[in-house]
Amino acid sequence: MELRQLRYFVAVAEEANFTRAAARLHLAQPGISAQVRQLERELGEPLLDRSGRSVSLTEVGAAVLPYARAALAAVEGARQTVAEFTGLLRGHVAFGLVSGADAGWEGRAVSLVADFHDAHPQVDVAVTTDGSERMLLALQRGELDLALLGTAEAEPPAGLAFRIVVDEALVAALAPDSPLLAVAEDGRIPPVALRDQPLICLPRGTGVRGVLERLCADAGFRPRIAFEAAAPQLLAGLAARGLGVAVVPAPAAAGVAGVRTLEFAGARPRGRIALAWRADGPAGPAARALLDHLRTALGTPGGTGDRAAAKP
Repeated sequence: MELRQLRYFVAVAEEANFTRAAARLHLAQPGISAQVRQLERELGEPLLDRSGRSVSLTEVGAAVLPYARAALAAVEGARQTVAEFTGLLRGHVAFGLVSGADAGWEGRAVSLVADFHDAHPQVDVAVTTDGSERMLLALQRGELDLALLGTAEAEPPAGLAFRIVVDEALVAALAPDSPLLAVAEDGRIPPVALRDQPLICLPRGTGVRGVLERLCADAGFRPRIAFEAAAPQLLAGLAARGLGVAVVPAPAAAGVAGVRTLEFAGARPRGRIALAWRADGPAGPAARALLDHLRTALGTPGGTGDRAAAKP
């Protein structure tokens, strides 16, 4: 049994297709197929079911897959440990970046990752942009090493740690002639005023959307989402044209011409971005180094520091 055979088997299992696995590994498909067949002969059982349009794991293959991944991770860990001791940082980091963040914030995050790569050119940083809920699951499954994501919670879910790096008030952004302006008191409206209003917000699965849904649920109704978009300033722009009420971080609405903003009475909803990682720490030295770099560079609003999920 060879490590390359395990690597090929894992790639085919994850891609559910020999051709896609070959493209991912930059190898010829017949060679990968032959090596996986050889692995199956050595183990004495088929690992993959090739009878359908896509390749699937057999029962034995599903049982073997975690061991194959663990063997590959152990070898990579050994290589990274040697590199760490020799002072040459190498490796691969899977980093998630929230979609729908303010353009300036996104640019800063990308710049910080680029600075890290300049300092450690031997480290390959794969950046994934996705919704916050999916990235939380990817962190918990070990598919991401760390991520900058939106969160409706100040505390992390089980198995993860947070450092809140952005904490901004959410406001209702409206057109200058919105009837809600007439019911506002001291520049604030109660969340219940959003009932039956066409609302404009980030897509489901983002931190701000989660806050809006909770805000409405606490007021006794479900939000009526009229428009979704990934950019908060675009949401505020739609509100300025009278298409609905946008719920966005206050700084996102500040630079949009013609928009009016109201705070929420009683509730004080917040838009938060957190640097998140597994509570037991990233697995490799490269990921740990990027985490340290980001924690130092980003700091925390109000010096809140790191937060880990409470132990049961």
